[in-house]
Amino acid sequence: MVMTLNIAESINSSNKHARDMPIMRVLEFMTNLIPQWNYHSRKKAMKSSTALSKKYDKLIGVNLLVAQKMTLKPATDKLYTVFEGVKRNIVCLEDGICSCGRFQMDEVPCPHALAVIKLNKLTPADYCSFYYRRNHILATYETPVYPILDESTWVIPREVLEKVVLPPKGRRNATRPRKKRLQSSSEKAKKKRKFSCSVCGQDGHSRKTCGNPPKD
Repeated sequence: MVMTLNIAESINSSNKHARDMPIMRVLEFMTNLIPQWNYHSRKKAMKSSTALSKKYDKLIGVNLLVAQKMTLKPATDKLYTVFEGVKRNIVCLEDGICSCGRFQMDEVPCPHALAVIKLNKLTPADYCSFYYRRNHILATYETPVYPILDESTWVIPREVLEKVVLPPKGRRNATRPRKKRLQSSSEKAKKKRKFSCSVCGQDGHSRKTCGNPPKD
């Protein structure tokens, strides 16, 4: 989700190839990259015609389809009990809380909260984070980011020109800089190689431990 996205990882993945170039070329690449991002994001936000951005408006639609299969009953004036089959969840719209945890974590109404919102004939967008609303996204990118002008037009203060910049202290590692971030254990588990038995063709075991009849 946007609220937990690491902007440093986005920048690192974008300048991965540029990092092999000389430092001046890398700086030039970055000064061109940021205005491009700002322009495309503003253009995308201006095309949106919904109260939320396209991504979260679609997420609300998906959650509404799931909410149609749920039944609910008021527990108190503020709390509602939502039944999803045999499972039961408690929703409080006033505090933006659901016992499933998705409402407060994603800052978008979960299916249980949407079932309560639909029952009370309320607007789902009013219960989303204001960061996901179209007017807030437009305000984020309303200030244009211009590329750096020619060096001959720069106005540099005298104290900056006279300042001596020394190289950083310490030694750099002898190996090449890492281009890929260290993966967590959960990401490594997703990429675990699947194997199947050559005797029966089923997954999860090998021919040494197979007790099934051979495949045709």
